[in-house]
Amino acid sequence: MRDDSLAEDVVQDAFLRLTTATATQGRVLADPLNYVYRIIRNLAFDRYRRRQFEAGLFDHEIDSSSETIEADAPTPEGEASGKSDMRAMRAAMAELPERTCVALEMHLFDGRKLREIAAHFGISIGMAHSLVAAGMEHCRKRLSTPES
Repeated sequence: MRDDSLAEDVVQDAFLRLTTATATQGRVLADPLNYVYRIIRNLAFDRYRRRQFEAGLFDHEIDSSSETIEADAPTPEGEASGKSDMRAMRAAMAELPERTCVALEMHLFDGRKLREIAAHFGISIGMAHSLVAAGMEHCRKRLSTPES
């Protein structure tokens, strides 16, 4: 079964690995296209194996006790925590440059693909990826540090 969003995730991960490899090692690859193809192939195999493993974990009879579990409605505590997390995320995003913030909002909250973000700003898909990745990294760092 083909899944375009999964394929985009694999390519995005491959791009990150390529840029990380070239930036941290400080060298130019002799054949970057074949390197990228190899990364994508390996990531695709990893995702496929992971999906097969997860399918094996959850491919069993549901016992009768699980039928009594209530719907996935959040508890009041969970809802309050979610609102607090969202406020913290919005505060972290407010620290970003406007274009990075808008790109991140489009990706996270509107579910826009990188090509849509690139078209919106009139930039390359790689640049759109860089904006989203920079925004996510900033928010990750900001949210992982306890407030002083």
